Amino acid sequence: MNVSVKWTDGRQFLAESGSGHSVVIDGPPDHGGRNTGPRPMEMLLMGLGACTSFDVLDILEKSRAPVEDCVASIEAERADAVPAVFTKIHVHFTVTGKGLKESQVKRAVELSADKYCSASIMLAKGGVDVTHSYTIVES
Repeated sequence: MNVSVKWTDGRQFLAESGSGHSVVIDGPPDHGGRNTGPRPMEMLLMGLGACTSFDVLDILEKSRAPVEDCVASIEAERADAVPAVFTKIHVHFTVTGKGLKESQVKRAVELSADKYCSASIMLAKGGVDVTHSYTIVES
């Protein structure tokens, strides 16, 4: 796996993945950015959310759960001192479907958190308190 991150202007960067996809990453104006893209630490949280959502959906689809929507809402706390690392991250899934079984959703979230989500597990092994929860919405 590889990526390149090219400085474009101020505190704006163009990140390109090895698979050929690009995203603009930028800082706030008070730090030399122009606010044209997410902050680097926001990108980490977005990657975590996508990684764990990928797992949850994959597990639920394999168990033939009737998922219609899945949203991972993530809240994080950072240290006050530099480096301002994440200290706590909470991922809350809102899973929508008709007749979803709580046991299936619970199992999918737990398997992602404990076994499959590389991003979540890496952060937890690095000392971040990573927690997960879920809500099921009947459609």
